[in-house]
Amino acid sequence: MQGGIDLSSDGMVLLDSVGRIAAFNMRAQALMHSALGKLRGVDFWDAVPEEIADEHRGAAEQALRKTGSHTFIIRHEFENQWVDCSLHQHANGLLVTLKDVSAIHLASRSLRYSEACNQTLFDAHPQAMWVFDTGSRHILAANNAAAALYGMAPAALGALFVESLFPDGEGAALQDSLPPGDFQQEMRLCTQKKADGERMLVELACSSVQWALRPAVLVSVTDVGARHLADAHLSRRNEELEMRIEQSTGELQRSRGELQAFTGAMLHVLNAPLHVIDGFATTLAERHGAALDAQGQHYLARIQASSLQLARLIDDLRTLTYLPSMPMAPARVDLAPVCQRLMDELHKREPLRLLVLEMEPALPLVCDKNQLSLALACLLDNAWKFTSRKEQSWIRVGLVPGKNSAEIVLSVSDNGAGFDTAYTGKLFTAFERLHSSVDFPGTGLGLAIVKRVAQLHGGEVWAVAADQGGASFFMSLPQNPQDADSASDSPPSA
Repeated sequence: MQGGIDLSSDGMVLLDSVGRIAAFNMRAQALMHSALGKLRGVDFWDAVPEEIADEHRGAAEQALRKTGSHTFIIRHEFENQWVDCSLHQHANGLLVTLKDVSAIHLASRSLRYSEACNQTLFDAHPQAMWVFDTGSRHILAANNAAAALYGMAPAALGALFVESLFPDGEGAALQDSLPPGDFQQEMRLCTQKKADGERMLVELACSSVQWALRPAVLVSVTDVGARHLADAHLSRRNEELEMRIEQSTGELQRSRGELQAFTGAMLHVLNAPLHVIDGFATTLAERHGAALDAQGQHYLARIQASSLQLARLIDDLRTLTYLPSMPMAPARVDLAPVCQRLMDELHKREPLRLLVLEMEPALPLVCDKNQLSLALACLLDNAWKFTSRKEQSWIRVGLVPGKNSAEIVLSVSDNGAGFDTAYTGKLFTAFERLHSSVDFPGTGLGLAIVKRVAQLHGGEVWAVAADQGGASFFMSLPQNPQDADSASDSPPSA
């Protein structure tokens, strides 16, 4: 049975009669995002993230009792992933099928959003426009500007035929003059009439479109007689727009300040209950851990792991939030001692790790030392994490020339797990993860912090995956000659 499910491209999990995991394939383990190292023999709802179990377990058990099957969609927030989870009863228990439907979900949402945007743009566009069916000449849709131009409601305008807007049979002549197939014509001058019978001289621009899966013609209407009034109106609108932009800019600046203050307050407020949770969990483990059964110890371990993860996430969010407001103090810095100090801190976490650090004795450059230390810490922590499964691991830090003499590139390379080059564009996006959090834990913010530091220095970031595993991360750092001159009187700071 295990060999059969291993061949499936979907995630497959077999549960026994009491809901424990009897067999599973690697795809299922990745899609479950379980925090447990071992899954076999574990209750299925204990193997998935706790919030997913809380949300779906009751409905699933009720549906299985009634119909023998149940399907629901799981949203993994940090990974921005949607997974279709289907449970079906079989002779010996349950079969759970997991499918990654992120692409379908995102495509469907994008299509709906695109259709809604197109309709909104059409309705709100200041240019008068209407659409008619090429076969019946019935007006299929008209926007608000067209309704105002003709002096009738959009619904009333949409109930007419093309000929109703033209005097003296000009509507039929327009239809007969349109070429077959796809086309886009220049403006043509003609006469049209409003709802009250008043005639107006207009310019029409016609182009073929598909409207609700039907061949149609989009007509754009401009009242030529009132053009000089429109110019004056446009001038006033421009002045109003400039005033609104100025007001919006001020409001945006105030909102950014309020958002930053709110974010800081929120992170500060979250820290207090988090410390309480962690403190009580630690006390409970120390004083009463031996009295808990295996399930209780499992719950306690999950609480402690989650509180630690949340604490790291809060720290990274605080760093990412406050980076733009940190004062820039460019100076000539030697990154070699900084790098060595960061590596010593990593070794304190795992004293038994055998890792070779390759680095020149000095790594001088002009930068903001505090910000570059943050970025370097994220890059080294990333390399340390992804080389953890290598028996002989190494990390290489160096400086290479940039595109020109006024730029230098900091590189951090390793021989770790590497990454799929198809997802290179997501590497430096906040909360984007290319590896399971079970295999390589983290907050998903480290590389986003690196990118923000590079941007604040006027540089860029990119990454290259090695053919045999491992990866190299690069940060370009413009070397401002003025900053270099102002810092040249003092030796590089460590």
